[in-house]
Amino acid sequence: METRPDPDTLLQRLQEQDAARALGRLRIYFGASAGVGKTYAMLSAAQQAHAAGREVLVGVVETHGRAETAALLEGLEQLPPRQLPYRGRSLPEFDLDAALARKPAVLLVDELAHTNVEGSRHPKRWQDVQELLAAGIEVWSALNVQHLESLNGTVGAITGIRVHETVPDTVLDSADEIILVDVTPDELTARLQAGKVYLPQQAARATQNFFRKGNLIALREIALRRTAEHVEDDVRSYRVEQSGSTTAMPPVWNTSGAILACIGPQEGAEHAVRTAARLAGRLNVRWHAAYVETPLLQRLAAAERDRILSVLQLAETLGADTAVLTGSNIAAALAHQAQILNCATLVVGRPSLRPRWQFWHALQPTVARQLATLDPTLELVEVGSSASARRLPRVLLRPDAEAVLQPGSWLPYAAALGGSVLVTLLTTPLAHRLDQANIVMLFLLAVVLVALRWGRGPAALAALLNVAAFDFFFVSPRFSFAVGDIQYLVTFGVMLAIGLLTGQLTAGLRFAARIADSRERRTQALFDLTRELSGALLSSQVVEIGQAAVQRLFTQVEGQAWDPVKGGKVLVLVADHKEDGAGHLHLPGMLPHDFDAGIAEWVLRSGHSAGLATTTLPAHPWHCVPLQAPMRVRGVLALKPSQPRWLLIPEQQQLLQTLARQIAIALERVHYVEVAQEAVVHMESERLRNTLLAAISHDVRTPLTALMGLAESLQAAQPPLAPAQADAAGAMVVQARELSALVTNLLDMARLQNGGVALRSDWQSVEELVGAAIRAAGPALRGAPVQTEVPADLPLVEFDAVLMERVLVNLLENAAKYGAPPLVLQAHATPTSLVLSVRDHGPGLPKAMLGREAELFDKFTRGSAESATPGVGLGLAICKAIVDAHRGQIVAAQAEGGGAEFSITLPRRPAPDIP
Repeated sequence: METRPDPDTLLQRLQEQDAARALGRLRIYFGASAGVGKTYAMLSAAQQAHAAGREVLVGVVETHGRAETAALLEGLEQLPPRQLPYRGRSLPEFDLDAALARKPAVLLVDELAHTNVEGSRHPKRWQDVQELLAAGIEVWSALNVQHLESLNGTVGAITGIRVHETVPDTVLDSADEIILVDVTPDELTARLQAGKVYLPQQAARATQNFFRKGNLIALREIALRRTAEHVEDDVRSYRVEQSGSTTAMPPVWNTSGAILACIGPQEGAEHAVRTAARLAGRLNVRWHAAYVETPLLQRLAAAERDRILSVLQLAETLGADTAVLTGSNIAAALAHQAQILNCATLVVGRPSLRPRWQFWHALQPTVARQLATLDPTLELVEVGSSASARRLPRVLLRPDAEAVLQPGSWLPYAAALGGSVLVTLLTTPLAHRLDQANIVMLFLLAVVLVALRWGRGPAALAALLNVAAFDFFFVSPRFSFAVGDIQYLVTFGVMLAIGLLTGQLTAGLRFAARIADSRERRTQALFDLTRELSGALLSSQVVEIGQAAVQRLFTQVEGQAWDPVKGGKVLVLVADHKEDGAGHLHLPGMLPHDFDAGIAEWVLRSGHSAGLATTTLPAHPWHCVPLQAPMRVRGVLALKPSQPRWLLIPEQQQLLQTLARQIAIALERVHYVEVAQEAVVHMESERLRNTLLAAISHDVRTPLTALMGLAESLQAAQPPLAPAQADAAGAMVVQARELSALVTNLLDMARLQNGGVALRSDWQSVEELVGAAIRAAGPALRGAPVQTEVPADLPLVEFDAVLMERVLVNLLENAAKYGAPPLVLQAHATPTSLVLSVRDHGPGLPKAMLGREAELFDKFTRGSAESATPGVGLGLAICKAIVDAHRGQIVAAQAEGGGAEFSITLPRRPAPDIP
């Protein structure tokens, strides 16, 4: 047997190994819950690596006050944490930049699911680990099973506690090593009661809630299964890697208990599928189904082939991964598939009893016996046949009008007979001019031509007829089947054997070439679709390209022009992306009369296929597939194939799913290109507007300040001005002050938008803040009374006094402009927040803003489109920007009894003790 490695495979493996060497290795200590000893095991291994001479650096390790764990830190170098401000405090965090600069051989980063403090480079610690691995650093970390994203809901349903810090499953799957740290539930409970997991008060609560014995048993089972899945993937990858170095696949390793159901052409094959499904369900293992199509089986009648495809569809419905294999030896193909999938158990159907006259089939060993001979390590389960055969839906049956001539009909054999007659007629006049060996070659050439065109059976008939014709017309005595020389019997035998062998080989090559051509056509179609979609910039271009690609593959027969009457139809329907969620489909103006848009809408919402050849509304003549992109469903691909039975072939189903995936990804790419362009335009317009406002405000402030000074000087001039002139001077002062306030708002808004405001938070008296705001807003209030409700025992609160004073001033001015006196300013404190509110007794919020109160805080938003009240709508926007900078919240609402009320909520913490 040839065992020389494939050069292309070796080159690919070397490239993958080079890429893997550039990345750091990830080792995860995996456990069922807190307290099993993950950090302890990680530090113990770190101490051993340090003793062996490896450079080990502790990036961050959480000991949770456990003395035994903390003792293992002795002798290991620790990376100083990075202090980050958070709500007035300084919190220690993992210093990613320092770790990258240091680049140790092994870095310990505990608590993989930890959420970083705001202001860190990445929101999650596992993202820090990804950057460390990309830098070539080997990382050791720890993770609990409840923090896996896919298991978060399952664990929450079991324990009643939902964990919000999660890690994508891909992080665990991509880990180079997973070390399961496991203890029994009784041992973990004993550790918890001994105070080795939590403090005594916390341990008592944990025992009553999360750490119940039933919860621990369930979590332990989940952790063991998840680890086993990773190990199974490692085994499969190793076997594939080993098989890539030679042409021989290593034997099946019965480590997973996977099952392979072998689908045969006999009736009752679905019984083997159902038996395999039951076995897989009982054993809780994955299972597969495969059908091997040989040249002999390819010549089955259309109804037989359709029935086999329906059995494959049944297997897929029951949860199997299906495949259609090709080859001349069924047992060899099944054994090879079992080795690839690492399936140690094969379920095969028992062959039915054949009539005695079919002695040739009776002499052949069964598939089960051939499998046992090829691979004795396989476990074979032979099941009996079922009394009932699976029927196809009527819409999937091949219509009589479209029935094609099968190779097993009489025409190919008639062609073989005609070929023998033709070559006999051509060679008879040459009997005296050509040697008999050359005439034999001509007869063999005729056999090859028949095999090339019609297949194995007609080639065998042609071989027999050619031997008889050569004996009758060219061997002495001629025109008789008698043989004058016994040596001619050897000639006839060799001629017949060569004819049969040549016909078999030619037919096999023809079958293999046809299969390879079909696969090459599908691959070329996918390549062309990907290339064309890469240049599409509009959704309409993606729709046009996608429809053309699907139509070429599913709605016309290869080598024939598309028939608009009998040919199929394709629709690519794009979803509306303007709304959150899936939205609605954009339907073209002219829809086919037999297309139901409601089914397409259901497919869009559910994300599952429906219609023809599915379990949902199978009587519908259209097959609808969701265009599932990485983010969400982007639309629906609707197909009405010219041959509905194509949808039963697993390869065709996989091809259709791949086409739909490519179209969906292209639609999502085009969508985000449009979003990015809109975002760039919006950012540029915001930047231009802020720059323009800042420039205009600075240029206006200088002459405005001079104007205010001149107006005030004119108002105080000596001797006093006449009454009319004094009123004019007073009006100039008022208008100048309003214009100055407007310019100040513009400058503040521009500075806030550019991020140029830094909070100077300190412990402040709320009573002083209220008094300062009322004094500053005095000119704008114009004598309107302000009632204050501030408790005398209100504690000190930490905020920026200057900015918060500006917020209250803007709210008071807004209430004086649009409301009516009296104005009310209230303040009170809760254990976690300070609440300030300003209300008036006017008409309240504009009716147009009811239900849309949040829009009042947008820039350049005013109560009414046309109003005599001066202002450009920046005051409330400035208030919101300042409150957001304090991590607070500001809301507007209609006040009880009339008027508008603006409430500010600022977070607070306990005030320091004052000596």
